[in-house]
Amino acid sequence: MAMGFFSLALFLFLSVDSDSGYTSASAAAASGKEGVEITYGSAMKLMHEKTKFRLHSHDVPYGSGSGQQSVTAFPGVVDSNSYWIVKPVPGTTAKQGDAVMSGATIRLQHMKTRKWLHSHLHASPISGNLEVSCFGDDSNSDTGDHWKLIIEGSGKTWKQDQRVRLQHIDTSGYLHSHDKKYQRIAGGQQEVCGIREKRADNVWLAAEGVYLPVNESSSK
Repeated sequence: MAMGFFSLALFLFLSVDSDSGYTSASAAAASGKEGVEITYGSAMKLMHEKTKFRLHSHDVPYGSGSGQQSVTAFPGVVDSNSYWIVKPVPGTTAKQGDAVMSGATIRLQHMKTRKWLHSHLHASPISGNLEVSCFGDDSNSDTGDHWKLIIEGSGKTWKQDQRVRLQHIDTSGYLHSHDKKYQRIAGGQQEVCGIREKRADNVWLAAEGVYLPVNESSSK
């Protein structure tokens, strides 16, 4: 029953049209719009630039390290486990519908399990870099869930298809993936980890999603 309700909710969420005030990636492309701004409260997929895999999580714990919910990069486009909601960190003035600015500290909440994209000093399972996991819930979050948005280039606000890096506040590791793949539980999916050096493998782009319209006050 719970899964059926979620599937229906996701269908309705992703089927909203332009009259609802939401902007979907596909609707923007069809209308010729470019550079849809990413706003707090939007649900989207993050695409790894080099491999085109999507940032992904599921209710499967790591068998080593922290034992927290695993995070991978997934090869397919159509999968509800690849949606993330952009949220501000507690104690800021940012609110739903505000544009996300370069240099902002943000959180990404996994839409299906409600856990936060997280990192710490545990070793990642394949490469031994910084482990990236999902942790907490709607009422349980800490600084291990905080990521700094860094826009590559001259842009000041985060836009769809814009090259960005996410740097973990506590460890300074960049959100990273590569062609090292899991063989069993998450067969065919890539490892996601944190690496402290800037590399071509830690660039991401906002891809498919449903984006809340920008508050007029935040765009001035």
